[in-house]
Amino acid sequence: MKITKVAMLILAIAIALYIVFPNLSWAAESVSPQSLPTAISGTVLDPTGNTIAGAAVVLQGPGSRDRYTTLSNDNGFFEFHGLKSGIPYRVTVRAKGFADWTSSAVVLEGGQYKLLTGCKLRLQDVETTVNVGYSSVEVATEQVKAAEKQRVLGIAPNFYAVYYRNPEPLTAKLKFELALKTAVDPVTIFGVALVAGFDQAGNTPDYQQGAKGYGQRLGAVAANGSADILIGGAILPTLLHQDPRYFYKGTGTPKSRILYALTRPFVCKGDNGTWQPNYSSMGGDLAAAALENAYYPQSNRGAGLVFGHFALGTAERAVSSLAQEFLLRKLTPKAKDVN
Repeated sequence: MKITKVAMLILAIAIALYIVFPNLSWAAESVSPQSLPTAISGTVLDPTGNTIAGAAVVLQGPGSRDRYTTLSNDNGFFEFHGLKSGIPYRVTVRAKGFADWTSSAVVLEGGQYKLLTGCKLRLQDVETTVNVGYSSVEVATEQVKAAEKQRVLGIAPNFYAVYYRNPEPLTAKLKFELALKTAVDPVTIFGVALVAGFDQAGNTPDYQQGAKGYGQRLGAVAANGSADILIGGAILPTLLHQDPRYFYKGTGTPKSRILYALTRPFVCKGDNGTWQPNYSSMGGDLAAAALENAYYPQSNRGAGLVFGHFALGTAERAVSSLAQEFLLRKLTPKAKDVN
């Protein structure tokens, strides 16, 4: 009898609840796992397993509105809750000094609490740039090698012209190598023979005619040129730390370029990059003219010859500079403007 009364009481309560709350059973049925709130959490660790506080943690879903950010707490812990179920999320962790860490896609079920593992950051790769540079000597050597390919019309040597900006200064070795290269070039030797022929025809200097006289003139012209090249292009530039090359201007008004060219026999660039009196060129011309007294006939010696030939040599340099500035650059196919 007691059981019947209890059963009747429970049935009465159930009927009352159904009458008062007619939708209660439907509400219970509508709470599906997919509609329950979900969460993702994890702990940020360094390579040694220590926690990282203050790491930026970004949770990104498929849409622009499915993005959440937080910072790891003092224990490296982070948490995102109230997330949607059934869509993929990725967690990205960033911390100074460490490479970013990104999880694989995580799809949560309704009411699921996902604990991410493996949030261990590795140290950021240090990008090291190694500049394989060359010393100034190596650069100067390469520049001289390039200059030694410069020939007017592809024939006559034009080794002492510089057509690029900011060239490296020449070492003593390079100055002598450039002078020797110029002196023994086949075209230079041919030019010496040709000038000796002109002197033979003009009967100057006062050597005899015939093969012997031509040989004497040939030796004199070769000695003149070699002395000028070696003394003015190597010995004095080395001792005085001056650059024997012609530095092409190429810009400015024609008047300024003419003035520049005409003053090059008297002005040169030092090895330190500053412009200074061209003692090397003038000294080379003067020394070469003075040495002529050692092998010219007696009738062609004296101070007048020395200073006359010095003036002639200086004038030839001025004309050569004008040619460099306005003509030879165009006739030298191997010359390249290098900045």
